[in-house]
Amino acid sequence: MFPSLDFGVFNLFASLRKTVIDLSIFERILFIWAIRHPASGYVQGINDLVTPFFVVYVFEYIEEEVENFDVSSLEEEALRNIEADSFWCMSKLLDGIQDNYTFAQPGIQRKVKALEELVSRIDVIFLASYRSTNCESSEHVQRCISLHRYTGVNALTEAEPEGFSHFHLYVCAAFLVRWRKEILEERDFQGLMILLQNLPTMHWGNEEVSVLLAEAYRLKFAFADAPNHYKR
Repeated sequence: MFPSLDFGVFNLFASLRKTVIDLSIFERILFIWAIRHPASGYVQGINDLVTPFFVVYVFEYIEEEVENFDVSSLEEEALRNIEADSFWCMSKLLDGIQDNYTFAQPGIQRKVKALEELVSRIDVIFLASYRSTNCESSEHVQRCISLHRYTGVNALTEAEPEGFSHFHLYVCAAFLVRWRKEILEERDFQGLMILLQNLPTMHWGNEEVSVLLAEAYRLKFAFADAPNHYKR
């Protein structure tokens, strides 16, 4: 099981990989979650969900930037608490979306349909242009739903009372519409594919994420609480 856990994508906080004990924490969290959820098992990208929770709980014990701190120097009790809290938070986040990773991915299929319906209510011209490139219900819409691409947003939206899965729909819609101008300029499948695979979000910080979440909340209150506007 351990060899299948791909730790190569721990790029947000690469310095956390410097010690063996750091990796062992992540290994235990991912391994235990996988054996407790045999329907999906471990899926690449789930490891990204642990990192933000881990960093948040490390900050409870240090007063400096985590990138410059040797986590292994913490007391054993502190490390156990960090591991337990990180596991609980990641499990809570995944509880409502596990069917995104089971056979045939029924969760993602439902969200793709709901996302297209929502975007059609927000901006019908945008959706028509998007569909004109033969991307309707394609894997490119699923890219917006894939968890591992938006780890920072995942951590923030966990505070949403109705849970991650519900609010995530509006985050995806806000994210797609955020790139409306660039998407409308693409006229073919290949151009849109290249655009969506290389969106300039690598250096997004708190300000950009906050704007995205604010727009997602606006969409939620405009449509979730007004079902007649959401459904045809």
